[in-house]
Amino acid sequence: MGTRLGKQTLRLDSHPVIQAWASIAGAKEGNGPMGRYFDEVVQDEYFGEKSFEKAESKFIRETFAKILMKGNVSAGDIQYIFSGDLLNQCIAASYGIRETEIPFFGLYGACSTMAESLILGSLMVEGGFAERTVCITSSHFCSAEKQFRFPLEFGSQRPPTAQWTVTGAGGVLVGNSGNGPKIVHVTTGKIVDMGITDANDMGSAMAPAACDTITMHFTEAGLAHNYYDMVVTGDLGTHGKNICKQLLEENGILIQDILDDCGTMIYDTTVQKTDCGGSGCACSAVILTGYLLEKLSKKDLNKVLLVCTGALHSPSAIQQGESIPAIAHAVGIEMIP
Repeated sequence: MGTRLGKQTLRLDSHPVIQAWASIAGAKEGNGPMGRYFDEVVQDEYFGEKSFEKAESKFIRETFAKILMKGNVSAGDIQYIFSGDLLNQCIAASYGIRETEIPFFGLYGACSTMAESLILGSLMVEGGFAERTVCITSSHFCSAEKQFRFPLEFGSQRPPTAQWTVTGAGGVLVGNSGNGPKIVHVTTGKIVDMGITDANDMGSAMAPAACDTITMHFTEAGLAHNYYDMVVTGDLGTHGKNICKQLLEENGILIQDILDDCGTMIYDTTVQKTDCGGSGCACSAVILTGYLLEKLSKKDLNKVLLVCTGALHSPSAIQQGESIPAIAHAVGIEMIP
């Protein structure tokens, strides 16, 4: 059983294992610096479907199939699926896995969903309630633009603080045995709202939440600031990453040399014209399942803290003048015997 280390942080003493992982990304993501790490790059934004929403659902479905194949397991070997996305009622997830006949938890943590699903899936394994769980999430540039901003046909201009929603899906198989990367510490975030109201500046809204969770993680777990090889936030982008660095320094958390962000890693922001970088549930999901887990499995990295960030707003709330509440969840992943 796990050990509670503080208000938000747990140590998972059985070390649930990430047994397999898979990623499918869109064309723009495939053309970026991380393109070579993805299992599949899809050139067609419709993925052979008739709508962007159906395409995103297919990203989930095909990624799940790859996880089973790479893990050499069948759907019947999975006790639970934890999945979510950015669409209303999480339809990419629910439609994507509706034929699996596996018990399903539908999650909405905005762009923090990958870490949220990992925490819950690993706790099921840690508690002995499951031998294997699947944690998977997705996003799609076109479906997100339509839901949260404007239809693509509108051709709206993007401010410098805007980010580009990643098209793709990533997921993992978490089990109670194996030699893969292990989940050792998890820190569940709490909602932080600093009064940001600009829906085109998610980095400013989410950076304080990332800082809060990272600070709590190191403090409650009693870890030295150089414990991890990398601390990777989910999708703060260049603007939010700089704010997060400053806030962490003010808190006395000196990890600037090992801090990076999935949103700044996934695109060449200058060449690909993605403003502040990537965002979306798939941003952290495909970086985790494409790049980070490969580096961990090859022992190029030994300890990584993934801190997925989410903006928990809606178009209706923003139109009513509400500020943007944010959250960040952290998962410590290590290559240990």
